[in-house]
Amino acid sequence: MPLQRFEELVASALDQVPEQFASAMDNVVVLVEEHNEEEPDILGLYHGVALPDRGHDYGGVLPDRISIYRGPILSICDTEDDVVEEVLVTVVHEIAHHFGIDDAKLHELGWG
Repeated sequence: MPLQRFEELVASALDQVPEQFASAMDNVVVLVEEHNEEEPDILGLYHGVALPDRGHDYGGVLPDRISIYRGPILSICDTEDDVVEEVLVTVVHEIAHHFGIDDAKLHELGWG
């Protein structure tokens, strides 16, 4: 799958985030990257300070980053429909980390 198409799928997944969550996201950027150097098999990663952990001294920092890794996602998917579904799950999963939701709770909710 070409990079441009993959980026369109990530943008589409972001458009599906309910407005109350999308509008509550603060100081975060979503990037498509080929893979993570340290953990080449992970599908996505949240880098930053989750909203519940931000104190009164939070400010003047670079945006948090959500990285969506194209290579690993494509490697586990057989069809474009599989990619669409996995991108959505990965985007939601990483956005949830921005809101302070941990992996255990995400797995419990079906977004693991």
